[in-house]
Amino acid sequence: MTAKTLRLDQFIPYRLSFTAALLSDTIAQSYERLFGISIAEWRVIAWVAELGGVTQQQICARSRMDKVTVSRAAIALTGRGIVQRLPNAEDRRSHLLALTEEGRRLHGAIAPRALELESGIFSHFSAEEVEAFVAMLRRIDAIVLGEREEERG
Repeated sequence: MTAKTLRLDQFIPYRLSFTAALLSDTIAQSYERLFGISIAEWRVIAWVAELGGVTQQQICARSRMDKVTVSRAAIALTGRGIVQRLPNAEDRRSHLLALTEEGRRLHGAIAPRALELESGIFSHFSAEEVEAFVAMLRRIDAIVLGEREEERG
């Protein structure tokens, strides 16, 4: 039996990481140029817009960004009047992040651009291919998260 050889250009975890970085870099350059924000700042804005009052810890869990990255983005956004910190009635040790009026305006300007970028990339695929791709990504997420839970359990 022949041993399988690892080739990075065919190793799916590497391909996913490479493609994600390529997409992220492309999007980050666009957001920086057009709106003066980093990709981490955009992710914080997007999660706060989607979830409403949300803790930094919740953003970390949903975005897979580390605590330091989320904290720095939140501090920068707060300093620029895009996000505000509100008391958290459920846990006085943390704060809730919420968009300010300026934050809502910025989100309203960026969200269509984000969808436009996504549409431009995925216009080269059929709707069925995109749907299957998203379904596969969700399954991969569930499998990996399930394996992590098994390791902890």
